[in-house]
Amino acid sequence: MKILQLCTIQFPPISSTSTKLSNYNSFPSVSTLIKLRSTRNQCKFLVKIGENRLPKSTDLLTQIKQLEAEEDEEVHDDNDMVDIDWDKVEDEFSPKGRDEEMNYDKDPEFAEILGTSLDNPAKARSKIEERMKEKRDKIIQQKTGSATPMKVIFNKFEFNNSFIWIDFYHAPLDKDIKMICDTIRSWHIIGRLGGCNSMNMQLSQSTTDKRPSYDDILGANIEPTTFCNISDLEIQDNVARIWVDIGTSEPLLLDILINAMTQISSDHVGIKQMVFGGSEYENWSPNLTSEDEGYSVHKI
Repeated sequence: MKILQLCTIQFPPISSTSTKLSNYNSFPSVSTLIKLRSTRNQCKFLVKIGENRLPKSTDLLTQIKQLEAEEDEEVHDDNDMVDIDWDKVEDEFSPKGRDEEMNYDKDPEFAEILGTSLDNPAKARSKIEERMKEKRDKIIQQKTGSATPMKVIFNKFEFNNSFIWIDFYHAPLDKDIKMICDTIRSWHIIGRLGGCNSMNMQLSQSTTDKRPSYDDILGANIEPTTFCNISDLEIQDNVARIWVDIGTSEPLLLDILINAMTQISSDHVGIKQMVFGGSEYENWSPNLTSEDEGYSVHKI
Protein backbone atom coordinates (compact mmCIF):
# COMPACT_ATOMS: atom_id res chain seq x y z
CA MET A 1 0.00 0.00 0.00
CA LYS A 2 1.31 3.42 -0.96
CA ILE A 3 0.20 6.64 0.73
CA LEU A 4 0.52 9.92 -1.09
CA GLN A 5 0.62 12.89 1.28
CA LEU A 6 0.10 16.33 -0.09
CA CYS A 7 0.78 19.21 2.28
CA THR A 8 1.20 22.84 1.36
CA ILE A 9 2.05 25.18 4.21
CA GLN A 10 2.63 28.86 3.86
CA PHE A 11 4.20 30.87 6.65
CA PRO A 12 4.51 34.61 7.00
CA PRO A 13 7.98 36.13 6.88
CA ILE A 14 10.00 35.45 10.01
CA SER A 15 11.39 38.43 11.79
CA SER A 16 14.98 38.16 12.89
CA THR A 17 14.15 39.67 16.24
CA SER A 18 11.15 37.64 17.17
CA THR A 19 9.88 34.09 16.84
CA LYS A 20 6.35 34.92 17.96
CA LEU A 21 3.38 35.33 15.69
CA SER A 22 1.47 38.45 16.47
CA ASN A 23 -1.33 38.49 13.89
CA TYR A 24 -1.38 34.82 12.97
CA ASN A 25 -4.57 33.51 14.54
CA SER A 26 -5.60 30.95 11.85
CA PHE A 27 -3.79 28.25 9.97
CA PRO A 28 -4.48 26.71 6.53
CA SER A 29 -5.54 23.09 5.87
CA VAL A 30 -3.07 20.65 7.30
CA SER A 31 -3.11 18.09 4.48
CA THR A 32 -5.14 16.17 2.02
CA LEU A 33 -4.59 12.47 2.30
CA ILE A 34 -5.29 10.28 -0.71
CA LYS A 35 -5.05 6.57 -0.39
CA LEU A 36 -5.42 4.16 -3.32
CA ARG A 37 -6.60 0.71 -2.34
CA SER A 38 -6.75 -2.12 -4.91
CA THR A 39 -9.05 -5.04 -4.55
CA ARG A 40 -9.74 -8.05 -6.70
CA ASN A 41 -12.82 -6.87 -8.55
CA GLN A 42 -12.72 -3.11 -8.09
CA CYS A 43 -10.54 -0.09 -7.47
CA LYS A 44 -11.59 2.23 -4.67
CA PHE A 45 -10.36 5.70 -4.15
CA LEU A 46 -10.34 6.57 -0.49
CA VAL A 47 -10.17 10.21 0.25
CA LYS A 48 -9.90 11.93 3.56
CA ILE A 49 -9.71 15.62 3.85
CA GLY A 50 -8.14 17.13 6.92
CA GLU A 51 -9.85 19.79 8.92
CA ASN A 52 -8.60 23.30 9.53
CA ARG A 53 -6.88 23.47 12.84
CA LEU A 54 -5.54 26.27 14.90
CA PRO A 55 -1.97 25.89 16.10
CA LYS A 56 -1.69 24.87 19.68
CA SER A 57 1.24 27.18 20.19
CA THR A 58 2.22 30.51 18.87
CA ASP A 59 5.84 29.55 18.78
CA LEU A 60 6.83 28.90 15.14
CA LEU A 61 9.19 25.98 15.75
CA THR A 62 6.67 24.29 18.06
CA GLN A 63 3.97 24.69 15.41
CA ILE A 64 6.14 23.01 12.78
CA LYS A 65 6.85 20.06 15.07
CA GLN A 66 3.15 19.69 15.87
CA LEU A 67 2.23 19.67 12.18
CA GLU A 68 4.90 17.09 11.30
CA ALA A 69 3.69 14.83 14.10
CA GLU A 70 0.10 15.01 12.88
CA GLU A 71 1.12 14.22 9.30
CA ASP A 72 3.10 11.16 10.38
CA GLU A 73 0.09 9.62 12.12
CA GLU A 74 -1.53 6.77 10.18
CA VAL A 75 -5.21 7.08 9.52
CA HIS A 76 -7.17 3.99 10.51
CA ASP A 77 -10.67 5.36 10.67
CA ASP A 78 -12.56 4.28 7.53
CA ASN A 79 -15.78 6.01 8.56
CA ASP A 80 -14.61 9.26 6.99
CA MET A 81 -13.52 7.53 3.79
CA VAL A 82 -15.42 7.84 0.50
CA ASP A 83 -15.66 4.50 -1.32
CA ILE A 84 -16.41 4.63 -5.07
CA ASP A 85 -17.23 1.37 -6.79
CA TRP A 86 -16.33 2.24 -10.39
CA ASP A 87 -17.56 -1.14 -11.73
CA LYS A 88 -21.08 -0.38 -10.54
CA VAL A 89 -20.90 3.12 -11.99
CA GLU A 90 -19.78 1.77 -15.36
CA ASP A 91 -22.48 -0.90 -15.42
CA GLU A 92 -25.10 1.68 -14.51
CA PHE A 93 -24.24 4.16 -17.24
CA SER A 94 -22.91 1.89 -19.96
CA PRO A 95 -25.63 0.37 -22.18
CA LYS A 96 -22.90 -1.35 -24.16
CA GLY A 97 -21.98 -3.47 -21.16
CA ARG A 98 -25.59 -4.51 -20.68
CA ASP A 99 -25.91 -5.42 -24.36
CA GLU A 100 -22.77 -7.56 -24.24
CA GLU A 101 -24.07 -9.32 -21.15
CA MET A 102 -27.31 -10.08 -22.97
CA ASN A 103 -25.39 -11.41 -25.97
CA TYR A 104 -23.54 -13.86 -23.77
CA ASP A 105 -26.84 -15.62 -23.14
CA LYS A 106 -26.82 -16.74 -26.78
CA ASP A 107 -23.46 -18.47 -26.34
CA PRO A 108 -23.10 -19.85 -22.77
CA GLU A 109 -19.82 -21.53 -23.67
CA PHE A 110 -18.27 -18.21 -24.66
CA ALA A 111 -19.62 -16.60 -21.50
CA GLU A 112 -18.00 -19.33 -19.42
CA ILE A 113 -14.65 -18.79 -21.13
CA LEU A 114 -14.79 -15.08 -20.42
CA GLY A 115 -15.80 -15.72 -16.82
CA THR A 116 -12.78 -17.94 -16.16
CA SER A 117 -10.27 -15.79 -18.03
CA LEU A 118 -9.61 -13.57 -14.99
CA ASP A 119 -9.54 -16.24 -12.29
CA ASN A 120 -7.79 -18.95 -14.28
CA PRO A 121 -6.19 -17.82 -17.58
CA ALA A 122 -4.70 -21.27 -18.25
CA LYS A 123 -8.12 -22.90 -18.02
CA ALA A 124 -9.63 -20.28 -20.32
CA ARG A 125 -6.86 -20.86 -22.87
CA SER A 126 -7.44 -24.61 -22.86
CA LYS A 127 -11.16 -24.07 -23.38
CA ILE A 128 -10.46 -21.81 -26.36
CA GLU A 129 -8.15 -24.45 -27.89
CA GLU A 130 -10.83 -27.11 -27.46
CA ARG A 131 -13.40 -24.82 -29.07
CA MET A 132 -11.07 -24.21 -32.03
CA LYS A 133 -10.55 -27.95 -32.54
CA GLU A 134 -14.28 -28.67 -32.46
CA LYS A 135 -15.18 -25.86 -34.88
CA ARG A 136 -12.05 -25.97 -37.02
CA ASP A 137 -13.95 -27.05 -40.13
CA LYS A 138 -16.19 -23.99 -39.88
CA ILE A 139 -13.36 -21.56 -39.19
CA ILE A 140 -10.58 -22.83 -41.46
CA GLN A 141 -11.49 -23.86 -44.99
CA GLN A 142 -9.07 -26.11 -46.82
CA LYS A 143 -8.18 -25.33 -50.41
CA THR A 144 -10.17 -27.41 -52.87
CA GLY A 145 -8.48 -26.15 -56.03
CA SER A 146 -5.49 -27.41 -57.94
CA ALA A 147 -1.81 -26.85 -57.21
CA THR A 148 -1.06 -27.04 -60.94
CA PRO A 149 -1.09 -23.56 -62.54
CA MET A 150 -3.90 -22.83 -64.95
CA LYS A 151 -2.85 -22.66 -68.59
CA VAL A 152 -3.90 -19.69 -70.73
CA ILE A 153 -4.15 -20.12 -74.51
CA PHE A 154 -5.14 -17.60 -77.19
CA ASN A 155 -6.69 -19.01 -80.35
CA LYS A 156 -7.71 -16.36 -82.91
CA PHE A 157 -9.30 -14.19 -80.27
CA GLU A 158 -11.32 -11.18 -81.45
CA PHE A 159 -12.35 -8.59 -78.89
CA ASN A 160 -15.72 -7.89 -80.50
CA ASN A 161 -16.83 -11.48 -81.19
CA SER A 162 -15.25 -14.48 -79.45
CA PHE A 163 -15.84 -17.34 -77.05
CA ILE A 164 -13.88 -17.85 -73.84
CA TRP A 165 -13.56 -21.53 -72.90
CA ILE A 166 -12.98 -22.81 -69.34
CA ASP A 167 -11.85 -26.43 -68.99
CA PHE A 168 -12.18 -27.80 -65.42
CA TYR A 169 -10.48 -30.92 -64.10
CA HIS A 170 -13.85 -32.16 -62.85
CA ALA A 171 -17.46 -31.12 -63.34
CA PRO A 172 -17.95 -28.03 -61.13
CA LEU A 173 -20.36 -28.15 -58.19
CA ASP A 174 -23.25 -25.72 -57.76
CA LYS A 175 -21.24 -23.51 -55.37
CA ASP A 176 -18.36 -23.44 -57.86
CA ILE A 177 -20.66 -22.45 -60.69
CA LYS A 178 -22.13 -19.66 -58.57
CA MET A 179 -18.64 -18.34 -57.82
CA ILE A 180 -17.68 -18.41 -61.50
CA CYS A 181 -20.87 -16.58 -62.48
CA ASP A 182 -20.41 -13.93 -59.78
CA THR A 183 -16.82 -13.37 -60.92
CA ILE A 184 -17.74 -13.01 -64.58
CA ARG A 185 -20.70 -10.77 -63.73
CA SER A 186 -18.49 -8.46 -61.66
CA TRP A 187 -15.89 -8.41 -64.42
CA HIS A 188 -18.53 -7.42 -66.95
CA ILE A 189 -19.99 -4.65 -64.76
CA ILE A 190 -16.59 -3.06 -64.11
CA GLY A 191 -15.74 -3.25 -67.80
CA ARG A 192 -19.10 -1.86 -68.90
CA LEU A 193 -18.61 1.14 -66.60
CA GLY A 194 -15.20 1.83 -68.10
CA GLY A 195 -13.23 0.79 -65.05
CA CYS A 196 -10.64 -1.18 -67.04
CA ASN A 197 -9.22 1.53 -69.30
CA SER A 198 -5.49 0.97 -69.71
CA MET A 199 -5.15 4.42 -71.29
CA ASN A 200 -5.92 6.04 -67.95
CA MET A 201 -3.60 4.41 -65.45
CA GLN A 202 -2.31 7.56 -63.78
CA LEU A 203 -1.82 6.13 -60.29
CA SER A 204 -0.36 2.74 -61.21
CA GLN A 205 2.12 4.37 -63.61
CA SER A 206 3.17 7.15 -61.24
CA THR A 207 6.35 6.96 -59.18
CA THR A 208 6.06 5.77 -55.59
CA ASP A 209 8.56 8.25 -54.11
CA LYS A 210 6.06 11.10 -54.04
CA ARG A 211 2.47 11.73 -53.10
CA PRO A 212 0.04 10.40 -55.78
CA SER A 213 -1.80 13.00 -57.82
CA TYR A 214 -4.66 12.66 -60.30
CA ASP A 215 -5.36 14.86 -63.31
CA ASP A 216 -9.14 14.90 -63.68
CA ILE A 217 -9.00 16.83 -66.98
CA LEU A 218 -6.73 14.21 -68.51
CA GLY A 219 -8.87 11.38 -67.18
CA ALA A 220 -12.06 12.89 -68.60
CA ASN A 221 -10.60 13.45 -72.07
CA ILE A 222 -9.23 9.92 -72.59
CA GLU A 223 -11.28 7.80 -74.96
CA PRO A 224 -13.49 5.49 -72.84
CA THR A 225 -13.52 1.72 -73.20
CA THR A 226 -16.85 -0.02 -72.78
CA PHE A 227 -17.64 -3.70 -72.42
CA CYS A 228 -20.43 -3.99 -74.98
CA ASN A 229 -22.08 -7.36 -74.45
CA ILE A 230 -21.78 -10.78 -72.85
CA SER A 231 -23.75 -14.04 -72.98
CA ASP A 232 -24.85 -16.41 -70.25
CA LEU A 233 -22.48 -19.11 -69.02
CA GLU A 234 -22.96 -22.49 -70.71
CA ILE A 235 -21.64 -25.69 -69.15
CA GLN A 236 -21.28 -29.21 -70.56
CA ASP A 237 -19.91 -31.58 -67.93
CA ASN A 238 -16.48 -30.12 -67.14
CA VAL A 239 -16.29 -27.51 -69.94
CA ALA A 240 -17.81 -24.02 -69.82
CA ARG A 241 -17.95 -21.25 -72.37
CA ILE A 242 -19.06 -17.65 -72.58
CA TRP A 243 -19.34 -15.29 -75.54
CA VAL A 244 -18.08 -11.71 -75.21
CA ASP A 245 -18.14 -8.49 -77.22
CA ILE A 246 -15.62 -6.24 -75.52
CA GLY A 247 -15.82 -3.69 -78.31
CA THR A 248 -12.33 -2.24 -78.09
CA SER A 249 -8.97 -3.97 -77.89
CA GLU A 250 -8.44 -3.63 -74.16
CA PRO A 251 -5.92 -6.19 -72.84
CA LEU A 252 -6.36 -4.95 -69.26
CA LEU A 253 -9.83 -6.51 -69.19
CA LEU A 254 -8.36 -9.89 -70.07
CA ASP A 255 -5.63 -9.58 -67.44
CA ILE A 256 -8.20 -8.92 -64.73
CA LEU A 257 -10.26 -11.96 -65.70
CA ILE A 258 -7.21 -14.21 -65.92
CA ASN A 259 -5.96 -13.11 -62.50
CA ALA A 260 -9.34 -13.80 -60.89
CA MET A 261 -9.73 -17.22 -62.54
CA THR A 262 -6.18 -18.18 -61.57
CA GLN A 263 -7.00 -17.56 -57.91
CA ILE A 264 -10.26 -19.50 -58.19
CA SER A 265 -8.40 -22.42 -59.75
CA SER A 266 -5.85 -22.43 -56.94
CA ASP A 267 -8.22 -22.08 -53.98
CA HIS A 268 -11.64 -23.40 -54.97
CA VAL A 269 -12.10 -25.42 -58.16
CA GLY A 270 -9.27 -26.65 -60.36
CA ILE A 271 -9.17 -25.25 -63.90
CA LYS A 272 -7.02 -27.06 -66.43
CA GLN A 273 -6.92 -24.23 -68.95
CA MET A 274 -8.63 -21.12 -70.32
CA VAL A 275 -8.80 -20.71 -74.08
CA PHE A 276 -9.56 -17.29 -75.61
CA GLY A 277 -11.07 -17.51 -79.06
CA GLY A 278 -12.20 -20.26 -81.35
CA SER A 279 -15.73 -21.34 -82.23
CA GLU A 280 -15.12 -25.01 -81.38
CA TYR A 281 -13.57 -26.93 -78.51
CA GLU A 282 -12.52 -30.56 -78.44
CA ASN A 283 -14.85 -31.60 -75.59
CA TRP A 284 -17.80 -29.42 -76.58
CA SER A 285 -20.79 -30.87 -78.43
CA PRO A 286 -22.99 -28.31 -80.27
CA ASN A 287 -25.96 -30.70 -80.27
CA LEU A 288 -25.93 -31.28 -76.52
CA THR A 289 -28.66 -29.03 -75.10
CA SER A 290 -30.42 -31.21 -72.50
CA GLU A 291 -29.91 -30.89 -68.77
CA ASP A 292 -30.21 -34.65 -68.42
CA GLU A 293 -27.13 -34.99 -70.60
CA GLY A 294 -25.06 -32.58 -68.49
CA TYR A 295 -25.83 -29.27 -70.21
CA SER A 296 -26.85 -26.18 -68.24
CA VAL A 297 -27.13 -22.40 -68.71
CA HIS A 298 -26.44 -19.91 -65.93
CA LYS A 299 -27.49 -16.27 -65.95
CA ILE A 300 -24.81 -13.60 -66.06
